[in-house]
Amino acid sequence: MHLSTFLRKSYLVILLFTFLIIFIGCSSGFKTIVPMPPENYEKLGPAKGEGSGMLCVLATAYNFIPIGLNGRVERAYNEAVASIPGATGLIDVTYQETWFWLVIGSLRTVTITGEAIKEVKK
Repeated sequence: MHLSTFLRKSYLVILLFTFLIIFIGCSSGFKTIVPMPPENYEKLGPAKGEGSGMLCVLATAYNFIPIGLNGRVERAYNEAVASIPGATGLIDVTYQETWFWLVIGSLRTVTITGEAIKEVKK
């Protein structure tokens, strides 16, 4: 086998491996943010909560160290519910995400807003 043939085959294997890592390794399914509301509930007013996380290490192409990133949506939802005394859930939820580029990575903040509710037993 000639060196050029070996290099060409090696290049194709590396290219295929890179493609698989980028497009298969970076996928996920849908995630439900808000549970179904109970049948009987009372509206308590508008609620808002935030949750943040970071992707760190140098330039944006190399951000690969997550810090508090995975739980930011849950933290934002829980903060929104806790912002209204007696609330047990939210309806009419809006999800907003903002990114701030920092020198060592990016800060990602999720804001959840909605109508706070509490279950009413009949």
